Amino acid sequence: MQYKTELHVHTSEVSHCADFNIREVADKYIAAGYTTLVLTNHYRDRIIAPQIEERGKAWAEHYVETYREMRDYAKGKLNVLLGCELRFSQHANDYLLFGITEEFILAHPDMHQMDYKTFSAFARENGILFIQAHPFRNRMYIIDPKYLDGVEVFNAHWGHDARNDLANSYALRYGLIRTSGGDFHHPYHTPGDAGILTDSPIETMDQLVATLKSGSYTLICEGEAAKRDGMHTMPAKNPE
Repeated sequence: MQYKTELHVHTSEVSHCADFNIREVADKYIAAGYTTLVLTNHYRDRIIAPQIEERGKAWAEHYVETYREMRDYAKGKLNVLLGCELRFSQHANDYLLFGITEEFILAHPDMHQMDYKTFSAFARENGILFIQAHPFRNRMYIIDPKYLDGVEVFNAHWGHDARNDLANSYALRYGLIRTSGGDFHHPYHTPGDAGILTDSPIETMDQLVATLKSGSYTLICEGEAAKRDGMHTMPAKNPE
């Protein structure tokens, strides 16, 4: 038996571009047979500013509380881990963070005001994996790979052309960690098209980080985006 983990999910409580709330998303992934989900809501200016005004509370607290609510709702049925999709103010690139903690977010609510070079060093000091999401999507640009730990080589959001085949080739060329994520937002997205498969369930963020570093997992690459980009489910370890 292998265990399914989703690495890229959004919910409407934080990500206004998402159509489903935490309970609906959790139920969908439980029904799809996932054992673990990493909640990677957006962390960027365009979402932060209006929500601060609307809710009258600290953004970082709201971000963390949304994760806690989903974790508690799904307890016993789905392991929910705290991740993040971070966008800096200077450009439109998105970065997935694995290994981030509630304490880190609450202590650094303005992390989106950094630049990627500064944050990359900061992330490594704090044991956070810095993964560029869908780097070949329109409006994204490629940064020096020395600042990255990995690349999302399969993004199942087929409403955008992620050019996943190029992302996969890029990650292989530079020996970067490869991830797969559903980028789940909308009714036409299918839980089950993306994520990773492991021989043991991933129950903590420490386990996830260790697994991603080891390469001992399978990348799930299915659905419309996989057909478009000629991708397929495959081992994550770089071929020798």
